[in-house]
Amino acid sequence: MTFNPLQERGIPLDRQLRNWRELNVTPIDPDHADPYTRCRIIAMNGIEVEAVMFSHQFARHCPDPAVRQRLAEVRYIEAQQQKAVNWLLPGLASVLETTIAYEQVAVDLTSWVARMEPDPYLKQAYQFGVLEDFDHLYRYANLFEMIEHRKAEKIVDGLTEVTPGRPTYLHHRHPIDNLREPYDKAGTDPISKLHALTIMAAEQQTMNFYMNVGPTYMEPIARQLYQEIGLIEEEHVTHYESLVDPGETWWEQLVVHEYNECYLYHSFMQTESDAKIRAIWELHLNMELEHLRIAAELMRRHDGRDPEQVVASQLPAPVTFEPNKAYVRELLATQIDFTTIGTGYVQDMHERFERMQQTIHGGEKAPSEVVIEENRSKSGREYRLETEGPHPVPSLRAER
Repeated sequence: MTFNPLQERGIPLDRQLRNWRELNVTPIDPDHADPYTRCRIIAMNGIEVEAVMFSHQFARHCPDPAVRQRLAEVRYIEAQQQKAVNWLLPGLASVLETTIAYEQVAVDLTSWVARMEPDPYLKQAYQFGVLEDFDHLYRYANLFEMIEHRKAEKIVDGLTEVTPGRPTYLHHRHPIDNLREPYDKAGTDPISKLHALTIMAAEQQTMNFYMNVGPTYMEPIARQLYQEIGLIEEEHVTHYESLVDPGETWWEQLVVHEYNECYLYHSFMQTESDAKIRAIWELHLNMELEHLRIAAELMRRHDGRDPEQVVASQLPAPVTFEPNKAYVRELLATQIDFTTIGTGYVQDMHERFERMQQTIHGGEKAPSEVVIEENRSKSGREYRLETEGPHPVPSLRAER
């Protein structure tokens, strides 16, 4: 059945405000919840944070008091949605356990987007990034075993493999080489706009998370690893945000943001296995439909255009969290040695990349390498979860 969010009516804005009791949601049980339920929660938190921060930026650049008031009204509801979503995560879970879940989101959400993306250049951007997040999952899983004496398989539940990707120490590139060519807003497929915004928001939330939780650890190797990967997440946000056409007006961006929230809540409502969480997705969808109606109204009034010129008249196939093991293994076998120069991809280490490597590492081993060595020493071997057989790259197979 087709679903056109531009034609649907949601909950009126003046009925969306919730009290503390309504916002005090029951968190998931980390030992029994579907791992992909937790992934959906983490993904939607990132989407809601982006919605709030975008609205703040819009307000700071908007001279019209009436528009600023409308943004403030919607933004407060978005902030309540973000709290309800993020508070679904259990306090019982450690920061590192949540970190591993964040990286599972990055691997399986970005892989799904790469598989569905119609534009070859944009597809390559997602393929490039997923091999780096895949390696981050492996590094954090080893830290998890080393300092918490637990295994990541309990978190990812065999849905996502844990094994080396593109080695993390090779992710440190000159900043200008993290910029990509933006899509053309006039010619790109509407789904491409949603993909770019979704992955940008997810990576931005990961960047924010790591920059804040990293220094809360006492263990030197944990502090160092969060610092290293936190810097790479900044690179990833630059990588993905540069895919968005900078010529999009504030009104266009507002519509795309609200439409994307409708798309994701609708997707997760259809695929959620937990009935209580599904009810939250449905409630928030009905709120977002009204937010989209308001954004569309503002666009018509101030931009002189209809939202149908920017987004599709019906939602695409739902975003689905599912295993992507074969897809990731194919990328490992064919793209693991890629890096970037300018807005393109190369397999040779160029001079600017090598200078950055020398400067950032200073002749020492990166924390991402040290954590594997230390876990080998402490546990007798590094941690991996290879459910589909040996690593597809012979040089990265486990030491025996």
